[in-house]
Amino acid sequence: MSIDKEIVEDFVGESKTLIEELIDLLESIEGDFSQVTKLADYGNNVDRIMGGAKSLAMMVPADHPLHMISDYAALCKAVGYKASQITDNEQFFDICVALLLDATETLESLIDNIFEEGKTLREKIPQAFIERLRWVSNQFSEEYSMSVGTGTTDKKLKQSEIDDLLKKLGL
Repeated sequence: MSIDKEIVEDFVGESKTLIEELIDLLESIEGDFSQVTKLADYGNNVDRIMGGAKSLAMMVPADHPLHMISDYAALCKAVGYKASQITDNEQFFDICVALLLDATETLESLIDNIFEEGKTLREKIPQAFIERLRWVSNQFSEEYSMSVGTGTTDKKLKQSEIDDLLKKLGL
C-alpha cells in the first residue's frame, strides 16, 4: 500500500506550521519558570504532529519515515507533558525547555527529510540528544504523568517505555 505524495506534503506543511508555534512557545517561556504549565500546550501541539504521522503511517510500510516521526514526536510529547508538572526545580525546567528546543528542531529536520529512507533520517538524531533525553527522563519520578490528567486513568511514561520508543527509532 502506498500513500499519495500530496497527502504527505500536506502533513509536512501543517507540521511545519505547528513546529514554528512550538519553537515560539518554547522561546517565549525560556528562563521563565512561572510559565512551566505552558509546556502542556507544547505537549498538545506536538501530539497533533504525532497523531497525523501515526494516521498516515498506517498506510505505509514499517520502514517509512512517518513511523519514526510519530515515535519521535511521542518522545517530545512525553517530555513536554512531564516537564509541565515540575513544581520546584527551576534549573530542571530550564534543562527541559532547552532539550525540547533541540528536539523540536530535530523533529523539523526529520519532517523536512520525510522522503528520505529511514536509515538516513535516523542519522539526523544526534547521539548527544539521546543521552540528554535519557538523563532527563530518568529525573522524572513516577508521579509525573505523560499526559495532562483528565481525572481518569493517567498513563505514566515509565523509563522502560521511553527506552522502547528509542529502540523503535533504532537509537
